[in-house]
Amino acid sequence: MISKYLNKFGINTDKPLITQISRFDKWKDPEGVIEAFKLVKEKIDCRLVLCGDMATDDPEGSEMYSRVCQKAGDLMEKGDLMLITAGHNILVNALQRKSAVIIQKSSREGFGLSVTEALWKGTPVVASNVGGIPLQIADGENGFLVEPNDTKGFADRIIKILRNPDLAEEMGKKGKEIVRNNFLLTRLLLDYLDLLNEIFVPGT
Repeated sequence: MISKYLNKFGINTDKPLITQISRFDKWKDPEGVIEAFKLVKEKIDCRLVLCGDMATDDPEGSEMYSRVCQKAGDLMEKGDLMLITAGHNILVNALQRKSAVIIQKSSREGFGLSVTEALWKGTPVVASNVGGIPLQIADGENGFLVEPNDTKGFADRIIKILRNPDLAEEMGKKGKEIVRNNFLLTRLLLDYLDLLNEIFVPGT
């Protein structure tokens, strides 16, 4: 199923995939992701996928997408960088599972659900130390946290994961456990049941 959907969108997996899944929005810094990827590519032959859409209420979305296309330049022509704007949940799932590294280079972020999804699928994540992301990633344990403007720091962490399969596997396992123990709905329901049990103690 994963290969089927990657093939459908023309995503070749002959090289390690690095993926960011987010809107084409300045707060997600897709241009910075490309800069980090260029540094990684100097050391390791790999491919970048930027998968997302443009919010209908964001007048800057189309402009940002055009800027990203311009910045991608030769990398797109060579097939080393792919921009995908089709909003397809199965494709997102396939990318999160097949990618060697998921990036979230946001300068602003809420909880960061795309980070949670990648962690749950056992994929190492390199993400910005902003918003709700640090609630999900313990730096160096189940992923890496980097300051949003530290492009070289992003590249260095990505390279470290790509060069250390054992580290990537261990981070993936720990990431899944973090989500299992803290963020699944079933786990949260147990918290509510415990709370209700404390409030409505039989016989009071």
